[in-house]
Amino acid sequence: MTPQEVARKVGETMFPVDVASKDTMGMELLVCEPGRAVMRMEVKALHLNGHKICHGGFIFTLADSTFAFACNSYNKNAVAAGCSIEFLRPGKLGDVLTCEGVEQTLSGRHGIYDMKVTNQNDEVVAVFRGKSAQIAGTVFPE
Repeated sequence: MTPQEVARKVGETMFPVDVASKDTMGMELLVCEPGRAVMRMEVKALHLNGHKICHGGFIFTLADSTFAFACNSYNKNAVAAGCSIEFLRPGKLGDVLTCEGVEQTLSGRHGIYDMKVTNQNDEVVAVFRGKSAQIAGTVFPE
């Protein structure tokens, strides 16, 4: 399999069983490529906080889920070892948030990935940086 085919199969294997992202959050996996992923979700009423804007935890979850697909895209199990997020503008009811995650470096078992969450107007809502750690196993048997 080519690296592209491996990454695509990782997405096809992980996403259907990712209840948190797919079912709870209503996310879509748009792209899973080597070291890169793109996910999208619409801000719905159930995502709003007391200020009637998207709860930061949901934006974080979109970025974290995108991070998971990007860092697992080589079919080596990887988990978050740390991450941080900066919220730059609110997500509003009806907004379509898209997160693109891109690998910055992969060294040994650890990688650094940057996520950018934008709205439908291509305005940056948040930026997230995650550090991954590879653990034993693969997403699908090779």
